[in-house]
Amino acid sequence: MLVLRYLAHIGRYFLMIREVFVKPTKWSVMKGLIYKEIDDLVIDSLGIVCFISFFVGGVVSIQTALNLTNPLIPKYLIGFATRQSVILEFAPTFISIIMAGKMGSFITSSIGTMRVTEQIDALEVMGVNSLNYLVFPKMTALLLYPFVIGISMFLGILGGWLGGVYGGFTTSAQFIQGIQTEFIPFHIAYAFIKTIMYAFLLATIPSYHGYYMKGGALEVGKASTVSFVWTAVVIILTNYILTQLLLA
Repeated sequence: MLVLRYLAHIGRYFLMIREVFVKPTKWSVMKGLIYKEIDDLVIDSLGIVCFISFFVGGVVSIQTALNLTNPLIPKYLIGFATRQSVILEFAPTFISIIMAGKMGSFITSSIGTMRVTEQIDALEVMGVNSLNYLVFPKMTALLLYPFVIGISMFLGILGGWLGGVYGGFTTSAQFIQGIQTEFIPFHIAYAFIKTIMYAFLLATIPSYHGYYMKGGALEVGKASTVSFVWTAVVIILTNYILTQLLLA
């Protein structure tokens, strides 16, 4: 029965995505909704992303330096390890899981509150495709999500450089040499491919949990928690699959 329930949710999720693109809202209305979602989801997330990226990059650099106890190991590996950690996993995946908590909870609670207060029913009565009206602007706004991850990559490496150089673990020249050593441009493409997939998941899974929730204000909070858990789980599974497909 549990498996059947999960399969029913998966089926309804894909049916929801199909309905998002049916009977679109007028562009004059949709444009304002998209701008509002960009402000709420992308711009408002920059602060926490910049803060976490900078300091975690520094921590990665320092921890790498502290584990390089063998004097025969070159110091430029600190920069190399920081670059690889930040670009391949930390910026795209770790930040996306954090955003599942921030963005996801916001999306689920806002749509869930509309469901509880019957605003979604009012949209349907007026002949508006509520899924297109509510979910499509979020999906469009999160097309800018790779921009956020690009900033995260830059600040993570910058934080690693400051932590390594000013912590006395390496020189600036050695760290920059490590950043440049064996650089594979496809790793950037790989990170952004993952980011685009995560952006889609961040927009749709929390929307699903908010749109189809039942109950009152208490259930809105529960739906936000469930949406975070499932968004994080699907992001981790997607990360594994994409890594196997693109890097293995």
